[in-house]
Amino acid sequence: MHADESPLLTATRRLERATALDEAVDRVQPVVLKALRTSPRLASLLHGRPLGHAAHPLLTDVPIGFWASATVLDLTPGGGDGRRRAADRLLGLGILAAVPAAVTGLADWAVSDRRTLRVGTVHGFLNNVALGLYGTSWLLRRGGRRGLGVAVALGAGGVLGASGYLGGHMASRLGSPPTSASGPAEPEGREGTAADATA
Repeated sequence: MHADESPLLTATRRLERATALDEAVDRVQPVVLKALRTSPRLASLLHGRPLGHAAHPLLTDVPIGFWASATVLDLTPGGGDGRRRAADRLLGLGILAAVPAAVTGLADWAVSDRRTLRVGTVHGFLNNVALGLYGTSWLLRRGGRRGLGVAVALGAGGVLGASGYLGGHMASRLGSPPTSASGPAEPEGREGTAADATA
C-alpha cells in the first residue's frame, strides 16, 4: 500500500487478488459466455455496440435516479398521500429499470479479465442485495408498514453506494468493460490527459 493510497482502494485491490472468488466466477462465467456466443446480435446490443461504448454505465443511472428521487421524497416532510404515492412509484420504477442494467452488466462482466471478474462478483452480489432490499421496501409499503419500508430503502441505498464504489473501481482502475466488446479500439496516438503527463 502506498502512503497516499485510500484504505478503500487498498481493500478493493485485495478483492482483485481474492482467489476465493474464483469458484463462483468459474461456475457463472462459462454459462454467460455460452449464452452470448449463441446470440451474437443480442451480445452486441448488451455490450452497447450500437452506442459505440458500453451500455451498462448509462443504464445504471436510471434505477439509481429513480431510487434517489424516491428517497428524497421519503425524507421530505409534508406533501401528504401524493408525495408518498410518488415515492412508491419511483421505487417500483427503479426495480424495473434495474433489470436491463443488471443484464448488460453481466454481459460486460463475462468478457472481463480475472481481476475484474473477482471485483465484479462482489459488485453484482451487492447489487442483488440492494435490489432485494428495495423490493422488500416496496412490499412493506404496499402492506401498510411504510415506516419500516422507508428504513429498508435507506439501507438499500447504503448497499448500493458500496456497490457503486466497486463499479467505479472497475471502470476507472481496471478499464472495464474492455472497449473491444462495444466497438473498435481507440485509435493510436491519442493525446494524453494532464494526469498522464504528471504520472
